[in-house]
Amino acid sequence: MTKTVTYGIEISVECDYWPQQSSPRENNYFFVYFITIENKSDFAVQLIKRHWDIYDSNGEKRQVDGEGVVGETPVLEPGEKFEYNSGCNLVTEIGYMKGFYTMKRVIDNKEIIVQIPEFNLIVPAKLN
Repeated sequence: MTKTVTYGIEISVECDYWPQQSSPRENNYFFVYFITIENKSDFAVQLIKRHWDIYDSNGEKRQVDGEGVVGETPVLEPGEKFEYNSGCNLVTEIGYMKGFYTMKRVIDNKEIIVQIPEFNLIVPAKLN
């Protein structure tokens, strides 16, 4: 598990290779990632946007931007958590992702950028 804290918002990430959705002969490797967002700050926040940088080991970089996560723009009061999972495909067996969430403080609508820690996407056979 990888974690980071920005402005009191803790982001934890775990990921797994998903062979059921992968086709190695076609250079398609699918990974699922599990994210926990925990509000350890003193103020309520709402997640409004996400940004991902996705890297393959062949040097390719993709960017993904969108509203919310998995169709939601959750509000987290102090002490609350939000968990979700999603997936990503690569054309190589090794890569990584990193990014950030744009959130706003509910009390004053000030936008803050909350970092998502970098995490590796590796087919398990490559770890041997």
